[in-house]
Amino acid sequence: MYLYPKWIRIWHVINALVFLILIVTGLSMQYTDKENATYVVGFAKAVRMHNFAALILVINYIFFVCGNFLSKNGSYYRISRKNFMPDLIRQYKFYSSGMFKGEKHPFPVTEERKFNPLQKITYVLALYVAVPLLIISGIGLLLPEITITTIFGISGLILTDILHITMGFFLSIFMIIHIYTCTLGHKPTSLFRGIITGYHVSEDE
Repeated sequence: MYLYPKWIRIWHVINALVFLILIVTGLSMQYTDKENATYVVGFAKAVRMHNFAALILVINYIFFVCGNFLSKNGSYYRISRKNFMPDLIRQYKFYSSGMFKGEKHPFPVTEERKFNPLQKITYVLALYVAVPLLIISGIGLLLPEITITTIFGISGLILTDILHITMGFFLSIFMIIHIYTCTLGHKPTSLFRGIITGYHVSEDE
């Protein structure tokens, strides 16, 4: 099944590379002393690289949202209320025990359903909640003059920084889990190959 058109594959590769740069430079800024650079990337260089990568992330994200709006791919992210919780629980049981017993996937990939219920809710939270909050808070840190001065007596800049770090942490964990779940295909390399070729290999093939 051809489920990953070229524009999705390009977005995916750029997103992955940019995110790796953001993680490394973000950690470098967090743990490197401004006077004595001791982490992976020096502080000043990390700031420049982080800001540039963030700009690419924003452009790439706009490209992704527009692509979903204008193509069928956006339909894969729509969440239906019908059987929402039962389906989530069913998928969780498969991941926690079913797949270790050799059970068949309860929600196999089809041309109409690219994501299982657990993937779908996670991707929606990551791509339509966490990423926008990461971008908005990042803009607030880059342009502190536009950030609210205080919120309930607490510095708006500090709260913006906490939000940015929290979303960055959440998305970093998401990336690790995403890489792991990509090894759960027909073969450990099947899903990785799919994002290169555009074709998904089903368990029956």
